Amino acid sequence: MANQTAVTEYILLGLHEHPNLEMFLFVLCLGIYSMNVLGNSLLIGLNMLDPCLHSPMYFFLSNLSLMDICGTSSFVPLTLTNFLEAQRTISFLGCALQMYLTLALGSTECLLLAVMAYDRYVAICQPLRYTEIMSRWTCLWMAVLRWGTGFAISLLQSLLTWSLPFCGHNIINHFFCEILAVLKLSCGDISLNALLLIMATAVLTLAPLLLICLSYILILAAILRVPSAAGRCKAFSTCSAHLTVVVVFYGTISFMYFKPKAEDPNLDKIIALFYGVVTPSLNPIIYSLRNAEVKSAVLALLWGDLLSRKLSHLPCCSSTVSRKTARSVMVITSNHSG
Repeated sequence: MANQTAVTEYILLGLHEHPNLEMFLFVLCLGIYSMNVLGNSLLIGLNMLDPCLHSPMYFFLSNLSLMDICGTSSFVPLTLTNFLEAQRTISFLGCALQMYLTLALGSTECLLLAVMAYDRYVAICQPLRYTEIMSRWTCLWMAVLRWGTGFAISLLQSLLTWSLPFCGHNIINHFFCEILAVLKLSCGDISLNALLLIMATAVLTLAPLLLICLSYILILAAILRVPSAAGRCKAFSTCSAHLTVVVVFYGTISFMYFKPKAEDPNLDKIIALFYGVVTPSLNPIIYSLRNAEVKSAVLALLWGDLLSRKLSHLPCCSSTVSRKTARSVMVITSNHSG
């Protein structure tokens, strides 16, 4: 206990031996982080203002955008500050909170992507029951359950990590308090922590991925039964943005953890930094480029029509078209089967 309480702050090494590279990373990360906050805030604002976006898919998209803002904000501002500081320190409580938030928000994002895949499955494969299955209260409880699960499991991981003896070691070879970098400081047995990490990875990362794959297998089977190419394109367009986000998210995770270990440890730190900063900033771009309803809302905002649509509660043509497209998939499919 004496050794544990003696550590009141930690030193984040970053790339202290390469000041020119750190200055370049400062400018680059500041630009990407600003784009991330502005883009995801814009998505949340559009979902709140445009009645055409008041649907389960965009409710979960708002949760994803909020998650991306909070996740990057948990470590990027301090990292940017440390790029300009000679003394890069973080308090014990600050390090514990930073590690917990990055773990919790990353875990919750995996679960949320699985829920969004299930939403697309219901919309395309069971369109006549979509409003019944994905009711407002159901969506709310699904979101609360995912947030609660991610934060609860991450809290257990954090408590077990900080209960380890550290013997006065306080130099973290990273840009922020990442759990693996913190575990390397321990002078005790970390086998239980490693086992818990493996189990948490299986529950929070692999299980959602299996659910996503199953959902898209069923979606693809339904789409392929549509006889017309135009019908298949319309059906697939409703889930192409989410599928792109899933590929980017899990693709970057796979690259980070399954690539060969770099000879230069600084390269691994830079890759981890870019994963945490760049990936969340891509979601607004993907949904803006690949989603007609979001494009329509952005154009309405630019032309000054969005607030009037909110106040007048105009009918949501684009959402209606989206639901009709999903419904037509099953109708055409049933006729084709008959």
